[in-house]
Amino acid sequence: MGTTQLETVPEPKYWHLRTVLSEALDSEFSVGEILPNERDLAARFGVARATLRQALEQLELEGRLQRRRGVGTTVAPPRMGVSVGTAQHAWPGGPDDAWQAVDCTLDVPPATVAATLVTGREEPVHTVRRSRVSQGQPVAAELLYIPASSVPDLSAIDAPSGAARARAVLRELQHLELERHENAVELGSARADDAKELDRLPGAPVLVVTTSFIARGRVAALSVATYRADTCRLTFGDFGGVEIHHGPERRAS
Repeated sequence: MGTTQLETVPEPKYWHLRTVLSEALDSEFSVGEILPNERDLAARFGVARATLRQALEQLELEGRLQRRRGVGTTVAPPRMGVSVGTAQHAWPGGPDDAWQAVDCTLDVPPATVAATLVTGREEPVHTVRRSRVSQGQPVAAELLYIPASSVPDLSAIDAPSGAARARAVLRELQHLELERHENAVELGSARADDAKELDRLPGAPVLVVTTSFIARGRVAALSVATYRADTCRLTFGDFGGVEIHHGPERRAS
């Protein structure tokens, strides 16, 4: 058989440099450490700055580096595994939940959410806003939509707004018996509000994980979680929870 064209193409300079830089990140730098400026890096590795920028951009896409305004290029923390298995899990807000409650309001949800929850188009639902942080950096933002019928005893709780109200709603949700949950995942672009919360530019790539929590044969709560695509990766399996993977290795779960 003849040699294919791909086998004869030499490795691009930036790709070789990307490999060298990746090894240097593992052996010489720690998470959060700021890299030297482009001029110094280009001189160290004997490459043009254009080649260096290509390699840095590739490592940023892979989640190894983060570029932050006013800070520079830093070593990114290990990617957070986002489980999309089918096993039954607890309600959000349980003791092992890593999310942090931020706020809770009573709002009319988007039409698609109302259709999923089978509520009236103008019927307000409890909208819980939560965030997730890994190694001191925001990696995900969540909107959790809960109809009033799922938390009927909430009116007796004196917590009008804020994180306390959010936690109260989630505590009431625990009284329902969770049957199962269903996940859907898609690649998207960060909206202005999500980008601000996640410390990214609008339009940055994100993973959107939509989770329907089923109880009494209906969707009792709907979660729309937006994850930074540069710091998160999907893990598949029926029994794996969300895990933080430390160290330089990038193993599939």
